Amino acid sequence: MPASTLKYHWGQPPWTIDFRSLARPMPKQVDFAVVGGGFTGLSAAAWLRRFEPLKSVALFESGHVGAGSSGHTGGLTLAETAAGDLPGLGDVLAGFSKIVKELALDCDLSLPGVWELGRTAGLPDSPIAWVDSGNLRAVNRVPGGTIDAGKLVSGLARAADALGVQIFENAKVENIEFQEPLRVNVSGSVVRAQDVLLATNAMSLEMSDLVQRAQPKFTLAVATEPLTEAQREDLGLGTGEPFYTIDFPYLWGRMLPNDGVIFGSGLVHLKDWRELADVDIAVGQAAELITRLERRVRGLHSVLHGVEFTHRWGGPILIADEWRPVFGFHPRSSHAVVLGGYSGHGVALSVYLGRWAAEVMLGRRRPLG
Repeated sequence: MPASTLKYHWGQPPWTIDFRSLARPMPKQVDFAVVGGGFTGLSAAAWLRRFEPLKSVALFESGHVGAGSSGHTGGLTLAETAAGDLPGLGDVLAGFSKIVKELALDCDLSLPGVWELGRTAGLPDSPIAWVDSGNLRAVNRVPGGTIDAGKLVSGLARAADALGVQIFENAKVENIEFQEPLRVNVSGSVVRAQDVLLATNAMSLEMSDLVQRAQPKFTLAVATEPLTEAQREDLGLGTGEPFYTIDFPYLWGRMLPNDGVIFGSGLVHLKDWRELADVDIAVGQAAELITRLERRVRGLHSVLHGVEFTHRWGGPILIADEWRPVFGFHPRSSHAVVLGGYSGHGVALSVYLGRWAAEVMLGRRRPLG
C-alpha cells in the first residue's frame, strides 16, 4: 500500500508503527464496519472477529493506522476515566492488561504506578523536587504506567488482521446513510453494513454527532536526549514511574526505554476539528508552545538546564462534556455506535472500551451509561 495521502505536520513521536494493510477489493457488504484505525477501532474490530469468527468485519482508516491520536500519544496508561471511576466502568487497567495478554500484544506494558504532582506540600519522601510555578512535588501515587504507542497500534492491527478483519488504509469515509442496512460511503464506493462503530475520536465530528458534545484540541510533547543514571536519580525518575500534575500549569511525562524523558503540556485551541489538518508544530501557536515547553523543562531542575531534545510532536485529543467518554448509540440509528472523547485518558481506556463496543454491536452488552 502507498504511504498515507494525509500529510499532517505534527512532528515525529518516538514511536514506530510498522503495520501496513494489504491491497484488497472493497466489499459491497459486511456484517460490521469500523470507522477509525486507532486504538478503539482496532480493538473493537479484533474482538468482533474473535467473538464471531463467521461474521465479516471491515475497518476503514482515512490515513494509515494510528495516524491520529493513537500514534501521537505519550503512552501513559492510566486507570479510570478523566472524570474518575464511573458507575459500571470496571477495572480498566486489569481489563486492558488482560486484552494485552489475550491478543499477545508486545507493547512494552509496564505498570509501576504513576506519581501525581502538586504545588502544595508533597509527600514527606517525595522523590521529585522540581521548580515549576512553585515547588513541584509528588503528592500521591496511583495505579498506572506506560506503553509503546507504536507497538500497541501495530500489535492491535496485526491481531485484527490475523483474525480476518479487512483493514483498509487511505480509505476515507465521507458519510453514512442511516438506513437499513447502513450505507457507508468510502473512497467512492458504497459498503452496506448491518452495524457500524464510529471510532474517529477528534475527527469527523459531524458524522459521529459529537460536534456539539466535545471539543477538539491539539496537545504537545517533547522528548529529551538519554539521561545518565545519576541525572535520572537526581530528577527522582530512577524507578521509572510516569507523572502528571493535579494542578495548573499542567505537566505530564514519562521515561523512555533509551533513558530519555517525555514531557508534555499545552493546548492549541481549535474552532473546528478540520483545523487539525493545518496544525504545524514548526509555526504559529504550536511552535510557540513547543518553545515554551522546552524552556520550562530546562528550568525544572539543574540537571536539565542544558538538555537537548530529540523529538517534538503533537496530536489531537477530544475533550468531552464533563470529561466523560462518549459511548452510546448514534441518535440516527441503534445500529451505529459512537465511542470516543477520552479527554487525555485514551490509551488503556480506548482499548478496554473497544472490546466493550464489540460486545454492544453483538447485542451482548449495553454501552457505558
